[in-house]
Amino acid sequence: MSSLRHSNVIELDYAPQQKIRELLREQSALDNAITVSMGPQHPSTHGVLRLELILDGETVISAKPDIGYLHTGMEKQMETKKYQQNIVITDRMDYLNPMGNNLGYVMTVEKLLGLTHDIPPRAQTLRVLLTELQRIASHLVWLGTHALDLGAMSLFFYCFREREKILNIYEAVCGGRMTVSYFRVGGLPYDVPPNFNRLVRDFLDEFPAALAEYHKLLTNNPIFQKRTRGVGVLSGEDAIAMGVTGPTLRGSGVAHDVRRAEPYCGYETYDFDIPVEREGDVYARYLVRMREMEESWKICRQALDRLKPGPIKADSPKIVLPDREEMKHQMDALIHHFLLAAYGFSVPPGEAYHAIEGSKGELGFYIISDGTERPFRCHVRGPSFVNLQAIPKLCQGALLADVVAIIGSLDIVLGEIDR
Repeated sequence: MSSLRHSNVIELDYAPQQKIRELLREQSALDNAITVSMGPQHPSTHGVLRLELILDGETVISAKPDIGYLHTGMEKQMETKKYQQNIVITDRMDYLNPMGNNLGYVMTVEKLLGLTHDIPPRAQTLRVLLTELQRIASHLVWLGTHALDLGAMSLFFYCFREREKILNIYEAVCGGRMTVSYFRVGGLPYDVPPNFNRLVRDFLDEFPAALAEYHKLLTNNPIFQKRTRGVGVLSGEDAIAMGVTGPTLRGSGVAHDVRRAEPYCGYETYDFDIPVEREGDVYARYLVRMREMEESWKICRQALDRLKPGPIKADSPKIVLPDREEMKHQMDALIHHFLLAAYGFSVPPGEAYHAIEGSKGELGFYIISDGTERPFRCHVRGPSFVNLQAIPKLCQGALLADVVAIIGSLDIVLGEIDR
């Protein structure tokens, strides 16, 4: 499958943001500045985010993000619940990347338990396959809403058409569509249904044509290019200094991906590229995510081909719930099930951090265990939260209408930011 690239981009007449910033300083624009509150309504700000904008006419002099309108105290909640119970909380952080959230959390607990290398190959392969499908689904929501922000209304419906197919797969696997809670510490709770391979294969066969359709509608669209090229420029040096990760970082020319830098779930055995664009603008971040969907498609094809029958749980009866068939015939299995369901399992004292490449960047969980069945401390390194601090740099010198495009290009989810 090949992507339609921007080889035939039109030449645009726009002033680089750096030049605008210099003009603002020279003209002492602060003398005529006005302060405008943008948000915290959902349209344009992609959630309950408020921006305090200082404007000179329609030119942004400074932008200050104001967060906290959705605060739910999820990390503190996780310190009051048993380890397995916390999986349902991770679904509700970045609710567009629930499989990825599940994976980052359970792998951190597995690191504390010393189970990292005990996860069966089938469970590892299913984790990769389902999280890559999740990456595609997350990018489809971003693409549809980002295009909608800039006036391309029809693409929203095209993107949700393919996303529904992925959610149908999730529903067949675990009964949930957005809050999946499918991964478990030690593997998976149960195997995928018999029709799983056919559902995934059908989606993968159809997706290349859909992706080409998105490119045809948007990539070389002159209106879209005028709204995105040269807007919200972020250099690679600034992105690194701010801790920005994910497609936003790779759109600034930095080829960093956790799946390659610190491989997990056997990603080092998969053949895929890390898409990079060097312009650092809204259009570059768009191209990176479009190419990432193609790379995730490639990974899913490989994972589906290597999916072989086998166990889906680690052989650790004091941590992993037994199969129901075992409970019907073995008293030990019934006892373990009762103890795990009623009291949970304890984790040896220690601390661990594990990161994965989420759909928006590096998603990491830091957990401290005091030897009980509940975390003593749990902290999440959310990519949306960290990437948001690039807003002041990206917006300075841009037009007010460009702020909408800039926010959309970061692909933030406030559930993760205000966790």
